[in-house]
Amino acid sequence: MNIVVLAGGLSPERDVSLTSGTLICNALRGLGHGAILVDLFFGTEEVTDNIFDMFRVSGRLEPYKVPAREPDIGKIRAQRADSGYGEIGKNVIELCRAADIVFLGLHGETGENGKLQALFDVMGIKYTGSGYLGSALAMNKKIAKRLFSEAGIETPKGAVITKGQAGRAPDLALPAIVKPVSGGSSIGVVKAQTREELENAVAEALKNDGEVIVEEFIEGREFSCGILGEKALPLIEIIPRDGFYDYEHKYQAGLTKEVCPAELDEKTAKKIQSLALAAHRALGLSVYSRVDFILGHGGGIYCLEANTLPGMTPTSLLPQEANAVGISYEQLCGEIIRLSLKERR
Repeated sequence: MNIVVLAGGLSPERDVSLTSGTLICNALRGLGHGAILVDLFFGTEEVTDNIFDMFRVSGRLEPYKVPAREPDIGKIRAQRADSGYGEIGKNVIELCRAADIVFLGLHGETGENGKLQALFDVMGIKYTGSGYLGSALAMNKKIAKRLFSEAGIETPKGAVITKGQAGRAPDLALPAIVKPVSGGSSIGVVKAQTREELENAVAEALKNDGEVIVEEFIEGREFSCGILGEKALPLIEIIPRDGFYDYEHKYQAGLTKEVCPAELDEKTAKKIQSLALAAHRALGLSVYSRVDFILGHGGGIYCLEANTLPGMTPTSLLPQEANAVGISYEQLCGEIIRLSLKERR
């Protein structure tokens, strides 16, 4: 098949996406596909007279390493002239229309929030993963929390603060977690230890996002559960070196210990897997996702969020979970395409 692997873009998770996209592209070439890596924002200046010749490629792309800090989006935006398509670069749509399917290696904002999926649906472009509605619901943590609660899935107590809203941050026990309503890779997430830190974190977050969530901090163990084709994968436990799973810990090797399958009693493991599948369905997701949980020291299980385009980097969780049941990285990419084509038929 001819496949565009779409990555990059203008999300703060741009570097994570480029790392995922490079690995995905190499895996698909290993499976015999004509796969090309395309940056959503920069696109490509030239295409051949016969656009299908663009997919006649071979060899492996050089690995892309995630820096320790998220990129400066303002500087990246300034590097490109107006394409006429806003955040979509030159020739991106043309290449996607020529492909048999677009593998979405994007993370965060455009790509994960449903906007691109909706555009592709209108244009008849096939793509991997969930549709526009499920993607939008999962990206908005405020709405996702409400849907989880309605489905009987417990989440940390908290409140949403809107820009311009009168009053102080909610009176929660400290420490508390401050995070953007729409975001990923723990970018913008702050663990506030004092009231002053909480007030400052909320004020800072509202500079960049119209809404922010403040949640109670649950002491416990962190787990993640991947969903592939309506089946829950083995749990993975995440153990950060300094106790907080932030952007750097997620993507810099050696900063986090990950145990898969997680060392957990069977009853609790199956309960978390069941809740992950319930969360996946509550949001109307399809093909694959990854759902994150905290198992509190008191035994409570709290759903943190669902990810519709989980990371596919060397340190990402979903590939590790798939590998635990004998699914290699290449096989995982192939299965995502197979399930997506079935979904978009």
